[in-house]
Amino acid sequence: MDQGLGHITRKTMLYQTKVEYGDWAMNHVQGCTHGCLYPCYAFMMARRFGRVKTYEDWLRPSIVDNTIDLLKKELPKHKDEIKQVQLCFTTDPFMMGYPDVEQMSVEAIKLINSYGIPCVVLTKGVLPKSLTELPKINQYGITLVSLSEIFRKDMEPGAACIEDRLESLKALGEAGCKTWISMEPYPTPNICEQDLDIILERVSFVDRIVFGRVHYDKRANEYADAKAFYNESARKVIEFCASHGIDYHIKNGTAD
Repeated sequence: MDQGLGHITRKTMLYQTKVEYGDWAMNHVQGCTHGCLYPCYAFMMARRFGRVKTYEDWLRPSIVDNTIDLLKKELPKHKDEIKQVQLCFTTDPFMMGYPDVEQMSVEAIKLINSYGIPCVVLTKGVLPKSLTELPKINQYGITLVSLSEIFRKDMEPGAACIEDRLESLKALGEAGCKTWISMEPYPTPNICEQDLDIILERVSFVDRIVFGRVHYDKRANEYADAKAFYNESARKVIEFCASHGIDYHIKNGTAD
């Protein structure tokens, strides 16, 4: 049993997302222990709508106890409309130190797959090896915006270290699973000085890369060459993906 994990129930689970590269999604946990300080859009929205009051509240996650019951009711109703289900846009399905969350995430993916529906998974945690036993229709991804552990500790204090994320993703890829990288929010040089080419080479084994700029951080807006920087960075991602046979998506508003 996870220490400090709260318990809530909800009336619905599946929903159609407005995220530009999404379809349907689910969020079976409220809050996230990773505590990202980009700042985190999910936390800002949760506070705005009264689901949490403080950052400290956000760091104390609550699992939705009736997740599987809701999926069993909703999947038969919507199965013909759903192309894929994202886990997750406002929480993390494999947050560090919470095995009950991991167990429910895997159970939910299995149930969704039983309807022939693929899942798209994204985490700043470690992807469990048990995912290799599921149908190969799913896509498993990690967020990776830097290889710097100093930057990770500053901006993603509760998340898994970069190398552990990469190792877990590569292991799934080697087992025949589809893999992807969310390279968002990619920082401007005044936030983190780094070489995008080196990062891209480290993730050359993936099937897809999503690239996006920093939002909600005044430092990015203060960077004098932000527009040129993101145009050049997007160009590098596109050219790298084209030369390596990798699918890609450049988020709206990232480059001209």
